[in-house]
Formats: sequence, C-alpha cells, structure tokens
Amino acid sequence: MGTLATELAPHAEHLTPRPRIYADANVPAGLVGYMRHHLHWDVLFVLEEEELRRAPDTKHYRLAQQLRRTLVTMDRDYLDDRRFPPAETGGVLVIQAPDERQLTLLVERIDRTLFQLSEAVPLPVAGRKLHLHSDWTGARAGRSCGRGRERRRRRRVGLRRARWGHVSWRRGG
Repeated sequence: MGTLATELAPHAEHLTPRPRIYADANVPAGLVGYMRHHLHWDVLFVLEEEELRRAPDTKHYRLAQQLRRTLVTMDRDYLDDRRFPPAETGGVLVIQAPDERQLTLLVERIDRTLFQLSEAVPLPVAGRKLHLHSDWTGARAGRSCGRGRERRRRRRVGLRRARWGHVSWRRGG
C-alpha cells in the first residue's frame, strides 16, 4: 500500500481531460493564474503549499512524478538527465521568455500544440523534457520541421538530444 497520492494519481489523470500541471516555485504567480483561468489547466502551484515552498528540486521532481503531473518550471537545473531522468516523469517543460507577456504566449502555444492533441493521452509529454523558448513556433518534436533527414540520422545513431523548431527535447531511454 502506497501513499494517498500514489494510490489516487492513476485515477485522477482520467477524471479530467485538462492538463495536470505541477508549477515550480519560479513560475510567476500571474502565469499560474493564466494557466488556470484562461487555459483551464489543473495547476498545483508550490508557492500555495507551505510545506513545498522551500523544498529542493529533487522533491518537486519526485512529487510531480507521484502525482502524475507535468512539471512546468523556469529552472534549467531540471535539464540535467543524471539528477532528473526523463523516463521517470510525467514530463518536464522548462520554459524561457524575457517577460511574463512572452511566457503567456508561450504557454498558449504549448496548450495548442501539446495538450490539445488528444484527450486519450493524459500525459502527452510523459518521459520527455522539453526546453521551450519564447521563439518556439509550436512545431512538435517528432514531426518534421524541415529537418527530417537530420532527425532520422540522430535517431539512427541513438542521440538523445536534439533541437528542432526551437524546442530542445530529451526522451528517456
């Protein structure tokens, strides 16, 4: 028997088609509000939970995994595959933009491109890390972005890291 979170997490992701997000402490509160009210994402914001405010990154990573939520952060430390293995997560989105307005536009593109694909996929970025910048156009990793030959070569030689359409991604092996 596990914890309440580990027992309920598999059921919770099927109760709602909305993206289930774990927002790290460095995500601006205004952006979290936008995710909730305009995009209708189910967001757990660590700054609203007293015991999580000063928790280390490893705890946030494990908790997002246990709760089956996609971790959204601005902290590039999460790109370290040794500390945070991609295969063990519901997905990590490391977002970067010069200001909150650009962050808002970026999460809108993320919503359109990643989360409105299919309601049959509760965690569309599970097992992947995406480093998304404000100039990302919404081209999905895995789809041809004019670089199909390069993508096939990288896949053939087993490279885990790529940069397509201004999105860096890693998939667990």
